Amino acid sequence: MRLFRPVGQKELDLIEASVWATFPPRLPEQPIFYPVMNFEYAEQIARDWNSKEAPPNNVGYVTAFEVDDAYVSKFEAKTVGAGNLHRELWVPAEELNEFNKHIIGTIECIAMYRDGRRVDR
Repeated sequence: MRLFRPVGQKELDLIEASVWATFPPRLPEQPIFYPVMNFEYAEQIARDWNSKEAPPNNVGYVTAFEVDDAYVSKFEAKTVGAGNLHRELWVPAEELNEFNKHIIGTIECIAMYRDGRRVDR
């Protein structure tokens, strides 16, 4: 299954430090890791939320990655907005280490946004 994860600069730096292999542990106040099911939703979050923070954090990225279908089928997909655009896969934070082991290949950074606009990386 191809999934997407919108991230800010700090999270992207941690992904890069893992040699594009894993997502970093969740913070204590973040009980769920939620990759999203389509690029459009990931783009919306990265562009409209992440990239509109105060400088120097005014950047958002969309990452994409593949996960073993059989493994991810155990997690519930949630629709969090109107229609099917806002679909997320809810992975409990305590499952993230195991989730990372089922990533196929590497995590890719496929889009970057600054101040609400797409820019070249």
